[in-house]
Amino acid sequence: MRSSTPPWRSPALTALGCVFLLVAGGALLWLPIHTQNELDDWQAELRTHGVPTRALVHDQVTKRGGTSKTMYFRYEVDGRTYEREVACVEVCRSIGDEVPIWVNRVDPGDFVTDFGQLSGHRGRLQGGLGAAGFMLLVVAIPLALSRLPWPSRSRRRTPPRPAAAPGPGGTDATVRIRHKRKRRR
Repeated sequence: MRSSTPPWRSPALTALGCVFLLVAGGALLWLPIHTQNELDDWQAELRTHGVPTRALVHDQVTKRGGTSKTMYFRYEVDGRTYEREVACVEVCRSIGDEVPIWVNRVDPGDFVTDFGQLSGHRGRLQGGLGAAGFMLLVVAIPLALSRLPWPSRSRRRTPPRPAAAPGPGGTDATVRIRHKRKRRR
């Protein structure tokens, strides 16, 4: 006899789906952490081996709603002038400020500022994927836990009830007596 449950709703495939969601959510949540560690290492590398120079903040742009600000830097390396943007994450310098930076020798458009911000907007995509991974875990963990065979509380052994005393009507009738407790004052 065939089961009426469709094959895609089998317990094995549901458990496999839960495991897949847990792994995918964990990987997506790990991605921004890994990216941030790599960017921190790159900042240290640029500060050690980069070309030191000074950049001038020549413009600032605020997106609609004031949710994000961007500073535009102008600086010179090897006789050429470059213009790059830096996100205002923790520090946002005023227009006209000079900022010490360390520029990548291979790619002059890549630099780190004295306040630890890399050029461009790095890690935004990974941050979004990390948020998606967190949401996957919020769904997957309770779903996976609901599939585990937990011992039920109703399966506890309870002691058997004592047999009732035969009643005045014979052996088939039983009498239940309710005892009332007297209140102590």
